[in-house]
Order: sequence, then structure tokens, then C-alpha cells
Amino acid sequence: MTTIRIPDDEACESYAEYLEAFLIWMQDAGYTDYTQKNYLSDVRHFLIALKERELDTVKKIHVMSFLSNARREGAGDATRNRKHAAVQCFFKALIELELLDQNPAFGIKKAKTETNRAPVYMDERQIAEFLEAVEGKYRGRNLAIFLLMAYMGLRVGEVHALNVSHYNAERRTLQVFGKGRKWRTLPVPEAVGGMLEEAIAQRLSPWTEREEALFVSQKGRRMSIRAIQQLAADTFDRFQQDLEPNQRIPYSSHKLRHSFATMLLRRGADLRTVQEMLGHASIQTTTVYTHVTNREKEEAMSRLDVKLPPNPGKGS
Repeated sequence: MTTIRIPDDEACESYAEYLEAFLIWMQDAGYTDYTQKNYLSDVRHFLIALKERELDTVKKIHVMSFLSNARREGAGDATRNRKHAAVQCFFKALIELELLDQNPAFGIKKAKTETNRAPVYMDERQIAEFLEAVEGKYRGRNLAIFLLMAYMGLRVGEVHALNVSHYNAERRTLQVFGKGRKWRTLPVPEAVGGMLEEAIAQRLSPWTEREEALFVSQKGRRMSIRAIQQLAADTFDRFQQDLEPNQRIPYSSHKLRHSFATMLLRRGADLRTVQEMLGHASIQTTTVYTHVTNREKEEAMSRLDVKLPPNPGKGS
């Protein structure tokens, strides 16, 4: 696992002890390296904005001022909410570590994101064409990565965290460590299992014998989240290379997960099952995918033979 370092910063020097405590708390709580880096960055910017104010004198207005300023500087709703989550988590950690006794970020409302906006997804034909765009020296490994996203709904961070031991070839199941430090067991489709076993057989030699990662980089270390995201971006570029720039869709690795949810619903899976497969803590998160059934609803309605009663006013 990558060692996260706190950058030297004179503006945050007086808060160094708190930042160190926060990092230790996140590591113990099992936060991913990716989240640790983002949260540390957001919290450092917040602390700089405090201008050396004592943390036990920070009020809700100071947090709201920080978030409002981020918005003025161009942060969107999702980024604003992440910064809020980071600051709230920071104070929560210090309270649990008995360094503070109040959380000024608690109770501040989240920005309303576009929850009704339909997620971008690919149909099965497009996924097949996308997979044909996978190429390169490590094609088998890369195909396995994309199959886990498109046909099992794994998040990038979940693919990154996979170990060889998490796959049971005999039972054809995969243990996935997801958000909220929760495990879920997923059945592996036969075709995906075959590709996964091939990827394991061709697995690059790890840098150390203790490296358990299922997907190893050219340097012999666990593939980073950023490397997986870049791999997806490059493949999506090849997939759409024959299209005009204004016709290209902003696909990303996460869109493969959206596609998985779409396929399940279109094939009749109920929302609770999709929730379990995706590892959503709340079914409300899963309802964003219900838009995919609109076409099916329209088709069902078109099959109805609506009989209207005769208009008594006609012909009289």
C-alpha cells in the first residue's frame, strides 16, 4: 500500500499535529489511498482559510464560508459536497481521538446535485465494441479489468483492491471490498471467470513476494486507481476515434458500472437485487437507474388496446 505523506506547508504548520492525527485515523478506518489524498488536500485548504484560528473556536459559519468560496472559485456541487465531507470527517476524527469536542461541519446541508439526470451508459452492443478496442501488451489483464466493471459492476477502487485470493475459481465467486468497508460476494459469469483465470495465469511478477494484488502494474506493484482510470480513458478514446469530436460521449470507467446496472434492470432484475450487486448502502442511490425502464414502460403501454365509450353527443 502507498505511504501517504503530508506535504510541508508553512500555512498549515500550526495544525500539523491535527493533520497527522487525521491521517492515522483514516488509515485505521480503512479509507483508500485515493480518499486519503483527496480528504487531506481539502482539509489543508480549509485550514489555510482559517488563518491559524484555534480549531476549538471554529464555528459553522467558518465551514460555510469555506464552501461558499469554493463555489465562487468554480467548484461544482459534487466537489463542494466532497470538501464538506472531508472537513466533517476531519472534525469527526479529532472528536473520536479526544482532541476536540464539537463538529462545526455537522448539520450543514449538502448541495443538491443533479439526481434526476440520467447516467451515461452503454448498451450491450457498444460494450462489445468497446472491448474490441482493448489492445496492447497486457490485453488479457486489461480485458479482465473492464469485464469486472461492465459485467459485475465493480467500482474502480474495488478493482484496485482485489487480491488473487478474492477469486474462488471452484465456486466461481468474487469477494469484493466496497464502500463503507463492507464485503459482498458476487457470482462470476462463466465468460468473465475464464478471462479472470487467464489474467491470473498471465499475472505480471510482483515486485515483492508479499504483493497479493490481482492486477499488477508493469513496475510489479498493485495497479493504482489512477492507472486504471487512465487505461479506461485511453481505450474509450480508441473506441470513439472514428467519430467527430462533437459526437463523442464523455465515457469514463464508472460508466461501465452504470451499464451493468442498466443491463440488469432491462433483463428484469428487481431494484433490491441491483442494490446488492452494486454494493449501495441505500436503495435510494440505486433508483437513479430506474430511468432505463422508461422505454420498456412505453412499449408496454403501446400494447394496450384502449376502448373508449361512444360519444353520446355524436350523431344526435
